[in-house]
Amino acid sequence: MGKLEEQPAHMRHSEHYTPWHGHITVLTVAPAWRRLGHARRLTERLERGSDINDAWFVDLYVRAGNKVAVDMYKGMGYSVFRRVVGYYSDDPSGMSETGEDAFDMRKPCSRDKNLQHVREKGEEFLVDPVDVS
Repeated sequence: MGKLEEQPAHMRHSEHYTPWHGHITVLTVAPAWRRLGHARRLTERLERGSDINDAWFVDLYVRAGNKVAVDMYKGMGYSVFRRVVGYYSDDPSGMSETGEDAFDMRKPCSRDKNLQHVREKGEEFLVDPVDVS
């Protein structure tokens, strides 16, 4: 599932503000249907829609330890923008103080000609989950 979104106006002065962009909320392919290009085609469709609607970039969150997904997205032109420390908490009680880090990965759209919404070495740029909500 994907969507076009922007953070509320009151966030515009925050260093963590994200402007008009496409966002991949969730993308899952059943095991029997993997490695057939389905994820790539769905992602490309959201990228085209984002470009048509003048978005700055397309982003997604992926578990930092999910090497298969990280490598797939890197192969599609995405790069890590930032590491969200402890973003994924699999503790259903919500009582755990630790969680797995997420990579916020981005791919610029045509509008971002100066690449102002991507960065080098994003894996080293650490933020807290409250900074990305």
